[in-house]
Amino acid sequence: MSEPDKFEDDLLYAITRTGEGFRPEQVDQADLVAGGYQRGRRRWRRRSTVAVVGGAAALALVGTGAVYLTGATSSSGAGTVAAASSAAASSSAAVTPASAGSAAASASATASPATASASGDEVLATFQALLPKGQTADGKGTGTEPTPGKPYGGGIAAGATLLFDDGQGQAAMGISLGRLGKNDPNLTQNGCPDKKLVQYDACTSTPLPDGGSLTIFQGYEYPDKHVSTKWWNAKLIGADGRQIELSEWNSPAEKGSPDSRPTPPLSPEQLKAVVTDKSWDRIIAAIPEPKPVKARDTGKEYSATEILQNVAKLLPAGLTETETDGDGFGYANFVLDDGKGKSLVQLNVQDWSHSEDVKGQLFGNAQTLPDGTKLVIRKEGGNPGMWTVDTLHPDGLRVVISSFNSGTQKTPATRTAPVLTNDQMQAIAAAPVWKLKK
Repeated sequence: MSEPDKFEDDLLYAITRTGEGFRPEQVDQADLVAGGYQRGRRRWRRRSTVAVVGGAAALALVGTGAVYLTGATSSSGAGTVAAASSAAASSSAAVTPASAGSAAASASATASPATASASGDEVLATFQALLPKGQTADGKGTGTEPTPGKPYGGGIAAGATLLFDDGQGQAAMGISLGRLGKNDPNLTQNGCPDKKLVQYDACTSTPLPDGGSLTIFQGYEYPDKHVSTKWWNAKLIGADGRQIELSEWNSPAEKGSPDSRPTPPLSPEQLKAVVTDKSWDRIIAAIPEPKPVKARDTGKEYSATEILQNVAKLLPAGLTETETDGDGFGYANFVLDDGKGKSLVQLNVQDWSHSEDVKGQLFGNAQTLPDGTKLVIRKEGGNPGMWTVDTLHPDGLRVVISSFNSGTQKTPATRTAPVLTNDQMQAIAAAPVWKLKK
């Protein structure tokens, strides 16, 4: 498969699968042993070349934690864009701020019905027209036309990638457009990640007048910063279900290329202007309306608040939860400090009563406690290190607790071991207070 085809397929997959839950049975044993099948809403980046981000934090069972990522309307491009000229969609083009308005105006004169497909050239030209003055190269667009032979049928998303140079160095950029169905949890999940789980320089999340939300994230391609490449992202979730994400790097490539400039070219204000521009209305309308998502039944799940309340009663005397956070249902985290340094603690509480194959993989050689609870204890090296106690209660409720010898999941260790010992974590995870809700 060629790289352009791979990009298109990855883009379609990312747009349509972002935010979906993953069944435990879909995860390989290595991930389970490492402590974390990806569960629930994907609140961190699920992206290919264009950095498609999932809703506000990816929720890993343990170890990788729960992380996300991800206004006024720009006056340029107020009209709709029906078709891109071959010149505007060429692989190398000069872009000026004024071109946004002219491209939109000329195209609106021949506008197609709102249901007409949008070509990849149109998506790319619209993207180019909204960029500030500079040169673009290697442009590639994916339209909404149904594409035989493509995964998921094609025509369910749109996007474009290019290299942009404003005279300060080439930078990779990518934009993706999709639509979220009714009840899709991503409609309400567009916020900044928990800094205990991912490090970044700045992030703002604001409501929009139409009832949507916009998150501007300024972080790094690798949250642990072992490579200096910066990744900035704007994510718009509209009240009409539109999801528009723009990503940029201070490098000609997302990965594996030296930094070409100190920061990505677009400022947070410019990122906002691009994703909120009305020029995208026509392309969003060309994406088929998705089927409504079945509302999630959370009645049998433990909320983050319930998890924190239960654990607070089980902590050793003198310890108190601080810096608490969670993902609504099934996951919570907090920090403990015994006066010798902070220690991050994470818990996942999930129904595994129907996950027979996976239970066998993970708990096949587990210790069995007197009440029938299965117990596995692990320690993963690294800086910081992670200590985990994994339990499967007789009724099928899985309770996992992990502790770090640092106050965050990404910053270096500040102590030799977590605040909680393995025995103390076992007492919490195996406590009879955890019962599968009927």
